[in-house]
Amino acid sequence: MKSPFAFIVKPVKGKRYNNTKEIGGIEFIISTSQEDHKYSNREAEVISLPLGYKGPIEVGNTLLVHHNVFKYYNNMKGKQVSGRSFFKDNLFFVEDEQFYMYKNKDGWNAHDKNCFVAPVDVEDSYIYKPISNEPLVGLVKFPNKYLISKGVNKGDRISFQPESEYEFNVDGEVLYRIFDHQITIKSVSYTHLTLPTTPYV
Repeated sequence: MKSPFAFIVKPVKGKRYNNTKEIGGIEFIISTSQEDHKYSNREAEVISLPLGYKGPIEVGNTLLVHHNVFKYYNNMKGKQVSGRSFFKDNLFFVEDEQFYMYKNKDGWNAHDKNCFVAPVDVEDSYIYKPISNEPLVGLVKFPNKYLISKGVNKGDRISFQPESEYEFNVDGEVLYRIFDHQITIKSVSYTHLTLPTTPYV
């Protein structure tokens, strides 16, 4: 069973939502909202590849998908329905633009124009900042091939455009999905700069 253009996947652990938390050996439901995208499952197991697909993704790999892929909705009659990605049973179609990373035996890999950035703690300042993370600054966690070709690598400190962060929880770590063209600056350590030897006149 193959789709001409889409991956066929199922939600990891068979759950459409990650809305439970285990405390003291007891599983508690922490959200009952089907509309809250923060609790929709973002991880999909690849069951089938598109016809003629020749890329690096294999059956059994994990895709990090858009939050709407597995969500339920209420239609105009108030009936619970699945979104456009639903195929049948617990299987879904995922097209190329609906996922952002894939995980194989080597770990997570950024897909297409996407990269993932870890936020950094707020820096000391004379001005009070009522925030926990430094705005528009992060550390590259998963660069894509284009960024690597431009000299932006894992661990580099970068700046990005406002409102470009799309938040994910990847293996327990909060990361921002950012398009590669939304990265504006790669920070350079001053220790690597060569200062002029003659004074300015």
